[in-house]
Amino acid sequence: MIEVLVISISNPLLIGVYENKELIKEYKLEGKTSDLLPTLFKELLKSYNIGKINYVNSPGSYMAIKVAYVFLKTICISKDIELNACNGFEFNENSPIKALGKKYFINENNKIKVDFLEKDSIIRDFKLPTCIKKINFSKETLPIYNLPAV
Repeated sequence: MIEVLVISISNPLLIGVYENKELIKEYKLEGKTSDLLPTLFKELLKSYNIGKINYVNSPGSYMAIKVAYVFLKTICISKDIELNACNGFEFNENSPIKALGKKYFINENNKIKVDFLEKDSIIRDFKLPTCIKKINFSKETLPIYNLPAV
């Protein structure tokens, strides 16, 4: 089965095509999620018989998460493709993820908090895994914003 993984919460936008859970094609695109997703998915839908789309629904850029969700959910409904989600810490070695201002999302004991970085904190780039067998995908696909209301 062909699956697509979308990591839209940082630049560059990362999209991987997986066959039998193994990475076969990788895209790293600079720009706005709203501009890049439609163009790339037009190509992907022509080239592959996609059975599942996975995306990062938390934490990160509100706009990127929202745009990705609406676009991917629409594709999945119209093409009868399964949609799953997971959090971004799966793809950056559990390092802090930029939040607002100088604050970061930090995963501690599977609880996400928003705080300033410790001096010795290491920020790792997001990476597409070569295999997605062990990724904790969920059928709960709504965006999770992780910030309190202002």
